[in-house]
Amino acid sequence: MSAETLSPLRRVTADGVHRSLGLVQGEVFRAASALHRGELAAVAQLISDTPRIFLAGAGRSGLVLRMAAMRLMHLGLDVHVAGDTTTPAVRSGDLLIAASGSGTTSSVVKAASTAAAVGARIAAFTTDRESPLGQRADAVVTVPAARKTDHGDSASQQYSGSLFEQVLLVATEAVFQSLWEADGTPAEELWLRHANIE
Repeated sequence: MSAETLSPLRRVTADGVHRSLGLVQGEVFRAASALHRGELAAVAQLISDTPRIFLAGAGRSGLVLRMAAMRLMHLGLDVHVAGDTTTPAVRSGDLLIAASGSGTTSSVVKAASTAAAVGARIAAFTTDRESPLGQRADAVVTVPAARKTDHGDSASQQYSGSLFEQVLLVATEAVFQSLWEADGTPAEELWLRHANIE
């Protein structure tokens, strides 16, 4: 088979991967460094003050929040992911952690509206604090990243919202780490809560 007939995906080089790795690392470092520490601390405080926590996100943001839910469960918190078949009704005094890069994802905004209507508090991760999601939230973490439809945005050269999702992971891990350090429970005890039927 000649080089002319190969798919462009077959012509990836080690140098190309190295450049891409540097691009991703640099963008994540810059965006994560720009996160407002007070905003993250406010989310951590809401988690500390709340008996039940719900998480809602769509697509890749939803997958990141599932990882965050596992970490919060490891801390011994009562945690539920919106949309799971065993998730109970949200009620007054609960906390909803919601993520949407644009802040306009209909299912996430609807979840926030429902939570607000019953008296639950809301922590939001979004690029736009003035978005419908941001306006419904008690605490907002503004992620300095492009929205997934902003293909020409100078905030990121990556594809379709990748930077938002990467920084969302870093931010939720930082919140977990801070809560764990404040809690002081040894890692061995947290591990006892990890799933043993998978």
